[in-house]
Amino acid sequence: MTRPVYAGLPATRRRLLAGGTALLAGWALPLRGEPSRTAAAPLRVQRPLMGTRVGIAAVGDPGLLAPAIEAAYAEMARLVAMMSHYQPTSVVGAINLAAGLQPVAVPRELMQVLQAAQSVARQSHGAFDATVGSVGRWHFDPAAPAMPTPQQIARGLGGVDWRQLVLDDHAGTALLTRRGMRLDLGGIAKLPILHAGLRTLQRHGIDSALVDGGGDVLGITAPGARPWRIGIRDPRAPQRLAGTVQISNGIVASSGDYERCFERDGRIYHHVLDPHTGYPATGPHGVTLVAESLDAVNGIGTATMVMGPDEGREWLRGRGIDALIGGRDGTLWLSAGMRRRTSA
Repeated sequence: MTRPVYAGLPATRRRLLAGGTALLAGWALPLRGEPSRTAAAPLRVQRPLMGTRVGIAAVGDPGLLAPAIEAAYAEMARLVAMMSHYQPTSVVGAINLAAGLQPVAVPRELMQVLQAAQSVARQSHGAFDATVGSVGRWHFDPAAPAMPTPQQIARGLGGVDWRQLVLDDHAGTALLTRRGMRLDLGGIAKLPILHAGLRTLQRHGIDSALVDGGGDVLGITAPGARPWRIGIRDPRAPQRLAGTVQISNGIVASSGDYERCFERDGRIYHHVLDPHTGYPATGPHGVTLVAESLDAVNGIGTATMVMGPDEGREWLRGRGIDALIGGRDGTLWLSAGMRRRTSA
């Protein structure tokens, strides 16, 4: 019997259609059993990381699974410690501290993320901009939300300019040219970190696995194994599904105003910031992208959330990405490729 998948649904709405089965938020279960030639059930682990809960489901030799999963979490935690702008001891923290003063040596993993950020900023004409952190620190944990004052945001907007991030690939350094500038890699670092976790599983002999981090799901399957089936939230009503897609080796990346947010004075503030205003974007409710490669989608959903539905649709069409956009006007747009992929 096919078991549908509901990846990333809110914890308060975990009990869904599949015969009343309670499914944990963020977990994706495979289509028609496990994506393996064996009958073994996947080992599943879920831990807090990057302001969300990151889950791993892996199938393979029982003796390899637990050590592989531990190694994957360790690698992801290492990269978070390097790239988080919330941690003053991170390399990103050092770049922010040295803004306007001197370049900072960066590890290769971080250089690749910064180069990806600059590429998306250039292509999107600044709809994505990693220097949006200059407006001040937002915290989207509903238990302890925080936001900059309007005055801080207004002052910080002068430091939001991706062109003022100077990368020297040969020297391996990064420099923010103005004092007060800050990087926030929240819209570009998560997928590479999750991908590093998945690669770690592979290096430890696991060939069928999912890594699921707050709306972003990366999966691999062994040759000849059944694909994973991933549920896609309807951005207009996140308690329900817009459909499901199957992936054997690929990525389902979602950005939405329902993921990390808090309410204050009757207004919802979500984690996708518009670099032009310093406040949460007012574009679509959500964007979901499906692709086989990380480079095809990383940062693209965030940029589309800032652009708005009309400009975003045209931009995504030009990139040939399979995409779904839930608009604030109640529309749900699917690219031709996404319509072919998606089943109800």
